[in-house]
Amino acid sequence: MKKIKDILHKSRIWMESFAEKRQAMWFLFLLSLAEASFFPIPPDILLLAMGVATPKKAFKIAAVTSIGSVIGAMLGYFIGFALFETIGSYIVEIYNGQEVWKVIVEKYNSEIGVWFLAGAAFSPIPFKIATIAAGATTMPFLQFIIVCIIGRSLRFFAEAVVIYFFGEKAKDILEKYFDKITIAFLLLIILGFVLVKYIFI
Repeated sequence: MKKIKDILHKSRIWMESFAEKRQAMWFLFLLSLAEASFFPIPPDILLLAMGVATPKKAFKIAAVTSIGSVIGAMLGYFIGFALFETIGSYIVEIYNGQEVWKVIVEKYNSEIGVWFLAGAAFSPIPFKIATIAAGATTMPFLQFIIVCIIGRSLRFFAEAVVIYFFGEKAKDILEKYFDKITIAFLLLIILGFVLVKYIFI
């Protein structure tokens, strides 16, 4: 347990020191893009670390995260639409989504599909599964983009609001509870996978 805490502590120190570097925004953008289409780790932890290090840039950081995530969502849509038999199915398999894929497709072809996407954009439900499924079921692209923009922006800008208005307090909380917050995010990811696996069966 002590080793895990040491690793998380070093991670926080690295992210805070990295936050003010010029390439930090680009890294956050790429992480957000990747998470929306294939990568498992959400950008929220880095967003929080960068935000508390530079609270005045909180909304800019949220905007970069949102833009990267929406572009990543488009990539996920394209994977589902044009590359599902190769790349898409492999990604679904990595996240153990095979058992429910047919069920998700069925729901996406019904009136529930857009709500599933909206929930995934804001909640711990794996966003990449939702974006790939949207492409595979040819959800109207304009509708897909609008929902992604709203859902992702609400999520990341809500975090930015907390950082901006509670800057020093937010920093104190992050420093004190960084390991617990990180573990909570990881548990939320696991919960998201469980929801995807069982909620639609």
